[in-house]
Amino acid sequence: MSTQVLKKQSSYRLSDIAIMLIVGAAILVCLLPFLHIIAISLSSKHEIMSNNVTFFPRDLDFNAYQIVFTDSRMLWSMGLTIVLTATYTLISMVMSIAAAYPLTKDRLKGKTFFMMLIVFTMFFSGGMIPDYLLVRELGMLNNLSSLIFPTMISAFNLIILRTFFTSIPASLEESAYIDGSSHFSTLIRIVLPLSLPVLATLSLFYAVHRWNGFMDALFYITKAELYPIQLKLYQVVMNSMVTDLTAQEGANQAEVIPEGLKAASIMFATAPILLVYPWLQRYFVSGVMVGAVKG
Repeated sequence: MSTQVLKKQSSYRLSDIAIMLIVGAAILVCLLPFLHIIAISLSSKHEIMSNNVTFFPRDLDFNAYQIVFTDSRMLWSMGLTIVLTATYTLISMVMSIAAAYPLTKDRLKGKTFFMMLIVFTMFFSGGMIPDYLLVRELGMLNNLSSLIFPTMISAFNLIILRTFFTSIPASLEESAYIDGSSHFSTLIRIVLPLSLPVLATLSLFYAVHRWNGFMDALFYITKAELYPIQLKLYQVVMNSMVTDLTAQEGANQAEVIPEGLKAASIMFATAPILLVYPWLQRYFVSGVMVGAVKG
């Protein structure tokens, strides 16, 4: 009997080691490119040109960050993107809640049909050209509304939220109705407070989606003053001369090559969303897992 226990323990240890190795490899695959970008952004011109930079800075130099943080257009795009992301996330969450909560009620006529339509949009869409034509006909070109309304509800997030709502005991809502609470009051006072994990998780999903999005801005926005930070970053990465950041001549700018500016711009655009994530991390796993319990 003891021999069998020892065999089981050894097999558990081997499986644990294998899992740790796989997870460690996945972490390295995600982390090493990020460390490489940080190292380039903090390295000197000579070390970058000599291809001596790997995962640690060589000959520490902050000139690239100095240029990025003193570029008024980059700072304006950052501020605009923060406001845009916050507005988009708020509107998306309000619309998702307003759609998901009624879909949990059996007395809603056509509930199955509505769910079929929602799932249908996850697999089929009109395509890029019809989307552009629709946005143009609605007069939303060169308007921030074109970056909010076309994608303000994610069918995937909506299904997760609806599934979470269905996991809340119906007896709680029934007790509130007996006490004279309306549907809206029950949603605000009972359902949403119990749904903080999934609300925080989906808010993070929406915020990251909007923060990282640039394709819709590339199609719909042509005014430079309306460029979100990711579109500015796209221009910096795609233009070898980094014209947006080196328009004015100066001694400090002459010391920095495009690779350093690209890396510093990437870090500048990535840092805010990385700072937000730790605040929502404790809700992340529980929100997704609880939302996946019931179908």
